[in-house]
Amino acid sequence: MALIEPFIILTALLCGMASRAIGFPALIGYLAAGFALYEFDISSGPLLEALAELGITLLLFTIGLKLEPTKLLETRVWGTTLIQMAATQAVMFLLLIMLSATLQELNLDYVGAGIIALGLTFSSTVFVIQTMQERGEVDSSHSALAIGILIVQDLVAVLFLAVSAGNIPTIYAIGMLAIIPLRPLILRFLAVAGYGELLTLLGLALAIGSAQIFELVGIKGDLGALFVGAVLAGHHKSKAMANNLMQLKDLFLVGFFLSIGLGGWPSTTLILVSILIGMLAGLKPLLYFPLMTRFHTSPRTAVLASGVLANHSEFGLIVVSVAAAANLLDPEWSAALSIAVAVSFVIAAPLSSATHEFYRKHRDRLLSFQSPELARSFERTDGARIVILGMGRVGTGAYDSLAPQWGREVLGVEELEPRVAHHISQQRRVVTADASDPDFWFRLNLNELKLIMLALTNHRENMLVAELLRSMGYRGEVAAVVRHEDHAREMSAAGISAFNLYAEAGSGFAAHASELLPANRA
Repeated sequence: MALIEPFIILTALLCGMASRAIGFPALIGYLAAGFALYEFDISSGPLLEALAELGITLLLFTIGLKLEPTKLLETRVWGTTLIQMAATQAVMFLLLIMLSATLQELNLDYVGAGIIALGLTFSSTVFVIQTMQERGEVDSSHSALAIGILIVQDLVAVLFLAVSAGNIPTIYAIGMLAIIPLRPLILRFLAVAGYGELLTLLGLALAIGSAQIFELVGIKGDLGALFVGAVLAGHHKSKAMANNLMQLKDLFLVGFFLSIGLGGWPSTTLILVSILIGMLAGLKPLLYFPLMTRFHTSPRTAVLASGVLANHSEFGLIVVSVAAAANLLDPEWSAALSIAVAVSFVIAAPLSSATHEFYRKHRDRLLSFQSPELARSFERTDGARIVILGMGRVGTGAYDSLAPQWGREVLGVEELEPRVAHHISQQRRVVTADASDPDFWFRLNLNELKLIMLALTNHRENMLVAELLRSMGYRGEVAAVVRHEDHAREMSAAGISAFNLYAEAGSGFAAHASELLPANRA
């Protein structure tokens, strides 16, 4: 018996490797391992339960760390997500009610059907991130859109977990707001921790510590982890901490996925229903795509983002499992939904891989879904000779320096709608567009451009746009902002003029300060 849990973990490892080898997420292997071990009458132990609990805590903590209000406030992110979730839940609720009326074995009431339907509205963060990494598209616009939608979905799930917990906070819960003014102190610890194992250890301490403290005041501990993570969001070290904890979080969640399978198989009827539900995930793009384009997303970005979201989520499993633990749902549905998630991944893998080719074949037809507002933004590009991609502080500064000489021939390009609205209010010529979308450049007419300035915040994103421009035949001048010497060398090797912000800042500062010196040395 002493070796039973190491044996369970080894089985999960082998099944996860097998799943990954055939092109599916390791999650499917973990679930399969749990069901296989159940057949040998092996049950979950305290170690797996502890790993599962810690995995969920770290999941919520990393969600908090990754919160970016500017991106989440885009209407195409929250608008698409909320309408999609409402519509999906309504359809799945009606389907489940009809099935339960026909198949009495489902043992499903209205509350249970509503909870399962909610769980089926989510798409998988694990699947999306893995897919984007394998394709080298993590920094793409469609990846950012998909991840933004996933984060909003996760926040809705967290809200459900808070409500379902049923805990009544004590009077001391209000004291948890004191964490907010403590942010500068915590950030000092982040600065001292560096980027290695100390940063990971600090993240673990913050996640577990906050969860324990919130439990003491009657608030679900996972929410405490989310809250503290959100307090630290926006700092450059918080992103590094989230990346460090990502693999650790996935490792601990193995315990959760194993425990689902170790709970046993659902009934045959429920398995068939689960397969049906899993297959229906392939229809999600039919809802995502029109919503995204309605909120001024380019058809290409909408197709690619919709394709990768065509699946069910591991977070849905968590929602259903928590509901089952609270006696709101038959525990058998936890296993059933795990099968549905696995089936959705099997369908989503080839579906998401085919999106690029699908768009190329049907580009003309898909462009008809382009919003009039986005089309008008393309029309406003006439006469542009200098294009600045990324209208943050650097891009805005460049625009304001060039505009007095070049006037309306300078064009700013920005993805964030609130930022575009601000620039327009300041009389700058700025349009909303995705720089990685070939359709934007086709409409812009590359032959008329004299200079393209890459002022995007991410080096990889700048490189991808530069490569796209060259592949489309652009032979004009390209300049890019870099922050590190190795990035400057990479840009130069690609024939791009690199401006090192940190290196040039020193000379600029000296030039500014020299005005304070006397004209002649003593």
